[in-house]
Amino acid sequence: MLNYALLLYAAPYSHQAALSALRFADTVVANGHRMKTVFFYHDGVHNASALMAPPQDEVHLADGWRRLHHEHGTELLVCVAAGLRRGLLDVSEANRHGAVSHSLEAPFALTGVGQLIDAMLTSDRMITFAP
Repeated sequence: MLNYALLLYAAPYSHQAALSALRFADTVVANGHRMKTVFFYHDGVHNASALMAPPQDEVHLADGWRRLHHEHGTELLVCVAAGLRRGLLDVSEANRHGAVSHSLEAPFALTGVGQLIDAMLTSDRMITFAP
């Protein structure tokens, strides 16, 4: 069994890379491996938005990532700097910045690039999905 990590740069619904990353992750676990970490970076942080509401006939990417976490324990890590720049704040950051609302909820977690480096060092494979 191999431990995999993903690095996702692509925003949801604007490029095929986000859906491909989710399908890849599902295939990894279906083949008996472990999807240890997904790190959302640059525009990829939008995959973690709690405000995402795609049409019912489209894949709900945020729900897909949440399912992966709940069924397989996958860490869903969002770059804090990239997230804040793009308006993705958890409750703590929303309070700290005086925002009226938040747009990121568990199981997604704001974190630094140190966690990305840790994922690279502790996984057997790191796969990048970018536009």
